[in-house]
Amino acid sequence: MTNPDSQPAGDGETKREARLRVLTLNIQVGMQTAHYGHYVTGAWRHVLPSRKVLGNLDRIAELASHFDVVALQEADAGSLRTAQLNQVEYLARKAGLAHWQVAVNRNLRPFAQHCLGFLSRLPLHEVEHHALPGRVPGRGALAATVTPPGHGAVRVVVAHLALSRSSRKRQLDYLADLVPRDRDLILLGDLNCELAELLTHPPLAAIGLQPVSGAPTFPSWKPQRRLDHVLATPGLRVAHSHVVPTPLSDHLAVAAELLLPPA
Repeated sequence: MTNPDSQPAGDGETKREARLRVLTLNIQVGMQTAHYGHYVTGAWRHVLPSRKVLGNLDRIAELASHFDVVALQEADAGSLRTAQLNQVEYLARKAGLAHWQVAVNRNLRPFAQHCLGFLSRLPLHEVEHHALPGRVPGRGALAATVTPPGHGAVRVVVAHLALSRSSRKRQLDYLADLVPRDRDLILLGDLNCELAELLTHPPLAAIGLQPVSGAPTFPSWKPQRRLDHVLATPGLRVAHSHVVPTPLSDHLAVAAELLLPPA
């Protein structure tokens, strides 16, 4: 992925910078949704497997194959509704991304295993799963470290936050405490809030964790709200970012290309 507006590197330091391509997508268990009525007519797919879901997972994998790190929300780790298919592992293999991680936030076996996931071209180290605070349990964050060759380690965190603003505040407070002091961090996911809420959250502002601005992502068929975000600490520069216009679930994906400082 290249930025048509970017200028050629003009000095040796810039030339040594690496580019990390990241993507975040709420995959809605692989279901495509084209209008609000599909939440009703397609509700059975939350319980029983569907061939259409597998075809849509293949389309998601094709998109994911162009990135270095992919953050997934609303995936399933293998249950009745996916015919025991671990969707994160399936997407990693289909996308040709050698490394993957799963964190189950809500285990409703045998019917569902709601999970977060990472797909990565780079090895994933120091993997941690955090249960996030909130009035309703089942929200979480998955953290890992990637180290591009010749460049500093970067912490990546995928999260899916609550619908309630009060619970989201507690969850954002918790995520702000996860920012390491010795490396940069990228936070990605369906944060269920608009840009303004992130910009005015004091702990995020205090550590300089800034969201990349952009177009609305929800609902995918007629986007009106920006619920999906990529945030980065000050040591990382954004070379390019965009909302992927192809509807693959009820959310649109957000892509960003980040410049990493030399090690």
